[in-house]
Amino acid sequence: MTFFALGVNHHTATVELRERIAFNADRLSELLLVQSKQDQFNDLVVVSTCNRTEVYANAHSREVLLEWLAGTNNVAVSELATHVYCHEDIQAVSHLMRVASGLDSLMLGEPQILGQVKSALSLAKNQGTVSSSLNRIFDYAFYAAKRVRSETAVGSHAVSMGYAVAQLAHQVFSHPEKLVVLMVAAGEMNSLVAKHMADMGVAKILICNRGAERAQQLATELAHSIDVEVIPFADLEQHLHRADVISSCTGSLHQVIDFKSVKSALKRRRYQQMLLVDLAVPRDIDPKVDILDGVYLYGVDDLQTVIDENLAQRRQAAVEAEVMVNQLAMQLVSHQKLRHAGGVISAYRDAGHHIQQQELALALQHLEAGEDAAEVMKNFAHRLTNKLLHPASILLREAVKEDEPEYFEWLKTHLQQILRDDRANKYFD
Repeated sequence: MTFFALGVNHHTATVELRERIAFNADRLSELLLVQSKQDQFNDLVVVSTCNRTEVYANAHSREVLLEWLAGTNNVAVSELATHVYCHEDIQAVSHLMRVASGLDSLMLGEPQILGQVKSALSLAKNQGTVSSSLNRIFDYAFYAAKRVRSETAVGSHAVSMGYAVAQLAHQVFSHPEKLVVLMVAAGEMNSLVAKHMADMGVAKILICNRGAERAQQLATELAHSIDVEVIPFADLEQHLHRADVISSCTGSLHQVIDFKSVKSALKRRRYQQMLLVDLAVPRDIDPKVDILDGVYLYGVDDLQTVIDENLAQRRQAAVEAEVMVNQLAMQLVSHQKLRHAGGVISAYRDAGHHIQQQELALALQHLEAGEDAAEVMKNFAHRLTNKLLHPASILLREAVKEDEPEYFEWLKTHLQQILRDDRANKYFD
């Protein structure tokens, strides 16, 4: 069996093709349950996100996986074959580690993919398609991802607007768990900001949107993890003072937060500092509020500059992370080879022990028959040595016959190292 990583991602396939071979959890669950009962291959995990669909499996051939991925999605094998990538063994292990670490993501270092890979493994386990061997590979990939996160700077710099706002709030305020955050508009951008803020553990999020339905929808999405309140858009001005952080992204043609309103809110707050983030173009917030003491105003350009700098730092850190991942992949493959060799070594040692017992029993018989003890021991040592060295002698003779002389040299060198006896080594020269 070979360990394969086969699939498509944002590098190799269009979004249209990725959509056609994507799996939702329910359908994938059914397919895995069926596959768990097959003899051809039944040891697999499928990772399916908006940017990738990948099959990680122990299988006999690449073609088996390609046909399965194409067949389960009604896509021609010939069409899919031009877009898939396939890695084997150590390259497959390295690829899985890179995926779990966010090194292969559209947004370098993004953390969500690790949770998605863990969910994929959990689903496959529940459906019975994960052997102990495959599980060890994934466990080691998660270990690699943890090492990359903790020992490199790949994931430590904000590279999305939503995450950048949350990180900015964390820098301005020493106790994020006490913050009240006001979201002015509940569109896609502010929804991401709100979710990052909720993940950061702020005290409360206020949502102010022109349409009450969308505001309530976002509130429902956040309510399971944080205190949320929806306020009417018409009442925005009278609620400004409640917010430590304001993120605005309305898409309005006119400013929705003016200088006078912020100055009044600041006074009602007894001049406690405020962080205002204007993600809108045209701008939602009067830029003059930046002159007010205690007010920090950031616009799209400010954040983009930070993001660009952080992305450059991530790319630099990714070089270090790639080296780490490759080293860890080699370690895992070495460990697997040692595990496999362990059985062979154990069998060889058992055979040696059996020979020892046979020869010992024979020597004892001769002693009981009254034969000379010294002669018996001499014969015992001679016979035991010959039998134990016989396999190595056969290997050396067969190595000489091979067309590749380096095989014999490798075998000779390692036997010399094992014996470590000058009197024995002279016979190899």
